[in-house]
Amino acid sequence: MFKGLRTIIYPSSDLAKATAWYTSVIGHAPYFNEPFYVGFNVGGYELGLLPPGDEDAGNSPITYWGVDDARAEFARVVALGAKPQSEVKDVGDGILVATVVDPFGNVVGLIQNAHFKIT
Repeated sequence: MFKGLRTIIYPSSDLAKATAWYTSVIGHAPYFNEPFYVGFNVGGYELGLLPPGDEDAGNSPITYWGVDDARAEFARVVALGAKPQSEVKDVGDGILVATVVDPFGNVVGLIQNAHFKIT
């Protein structure tokens, strides 16, 4: 079952400029800043930026819903009519993510992250 919103990922055509802009908007630097992903902690929630060409990013933001078991939840929402977009994968530090497309064409992200803490 969905536990609540956790993360939103924005694709960026220029990761350096997007990082600088969101640093100004949020008021602090990202906690994670690599060429393949930039992550900001915003009140305990994640704002992520992806570079151009990331196959998972597409052209639209992806909102990730927290789940206890990404594989089980992925299977459950697919059984309920969602279409798999990206299978469950470990993106580091035991964090599992996947995306599906709901019956109405929306991309829905799933994230299993034992490190997530709302502040």
